[in-house]
Amino acid sequence: MTAALAPQKPERPDRPAGSDPAEGRPPAAGLAALGRGYLDQVRAGELGALPAVAGLVVLCVFFAVLRPVFLSNLNFANLLTQSAGSIAIAMGLVFVLLLGEIDLSAGYASGVCAAVLAILLTNHGWPWYAAVTASMLTGAAIGLLIGTLVAKVGIPSFVVTLAAFLGFQGVVLMLLKEGTNVSVKDPTILAIANDNLSPVIGWVLLAGCVAAYAAVQVRRSRDRRGRGLAGTPVTLLAIRTGAVVVLGGLAVYLLNQERSRNVLVGSLKGVPIVVPVIGVLLLIGTLTLQRTGFGLHVYAVGGSPEAARRAGINVAFIRTAAFVICSCLAAVGGIIAASRGNSVDPNTGGSNVLLLAVGSAVIGGTSLFGGRGRVVDAVLGGLVVAVIQNGMGLMGYTSGVKYAVTGSVLLVAAGVDAMSRRRSALR
Repeated sequence: MTAALAPQKPERPDRPAGSDPAEGRPPAAGLAALGRGYLDQVRAGELGALPAVAGLVVLCVFFAVLRPVFLSNLNFANLLTQSAGSIAIAMGLVFVLLLGEIDLSAGYASGVCAAVLAILLTNHGWPWYAAVTASMLTGAAIGLLIGTLVAKVGIPSFVVTLAAFLGFQGVVLMLLKEGTNVSVKDPTILAIANDNLSPVIGWVLLAGCVAAYAAVQVRRSRDRRGRGLAGTPVTLLAIRTGAVVVLGGLAVYLLNQERSRNVLVGSLKGVPIVVPVIGVLLLIGTLTLQRTGFGLHVYAVGGSPEAARRAGINVAFIRTAAFVICSCLAAVGGIIAASRGNSVDPNTGGSNVLLLAVGSAVIGGTSLFGGRGRVVDAVLGGLVVAVIQNGMGLMGYTSGVKYAVTGSVLLVAAGVDAMSRRRSALR
């Protein structure tokens, strides 16, 4: 009776309901609860990168069975270097696609920037860092022009970038004097897409990436706990980190094996330098979209421009900045292409470069309708496209068949995106 009449101890106002009384914070959700939550998201149409990952696994298994050489370390390294330029351009396109816009000029914009780089290096003797800076500034100027016409003048991005697509072809021809091939001989530029890290540096780089990934995951879980949300279970953190260790370790091990068919001519082993370059771009792009106010504003404008405007967001600035970022990353793609080809010609940035870049972003999971996508989608989609091109080449198919299959995959990805959006709207 005394216990029943005793005053109850007031609950701490700073302790969320359902929190751990011993620590004053919510416990981590169980793996089963997280799994059910993920399945609910998938049923609601929030597929994310799931189709791209599943497609990548299926394609790799398919080509590995039919052509075992597909899994060789030499082909693996070639696949990474072949796709790097398109992936860089696709990363920039993600920012534009998130706004529900399009940039049809990104391919030839990369060609213009590559031409500027090659001319300054070869014809004017500029040092590589000055030429790269000029190339990047050219990309920024292109993006600023396109973004201003779209955001300030109000011309649809399709029209502006289609005109730029045609115009930049002429600019490349004028820069290269109607068809001149300009060789790139600077060793630093050539190393980007042609040289490799030493095996030791490859392992050190992997260790740093694993440590950074684990730290980000732990910090994210702590941030959720600090906001009164359920943290990520330690088991799930261990599984995610372990997957990075296994996949990354396998990749580094394969790439560190000798790939040269004639060691007397020269050794060929190690992680291609272009891989950490793409990794740095992925890190910067991901942090920009997910950890900054600018990134949140990009998603807000892509979701509803009018609502974003009423919330006080400078919609015109966000749109212009997205096009600037897109063209700057197109410049990076052009530099990688110039490095890989050891030269720049009127076809640099042309042909199927734009189609593969747009396909990479969309196949990876970025929505054509705006408001949904991540920078990592460009990497996943770029790998899917590269696997299709590479695997079908090993099987002896013609370019026509490759384009037809790649176009079909792109159409399927766009269809999945449209259906998932419709399903999300109905719930």
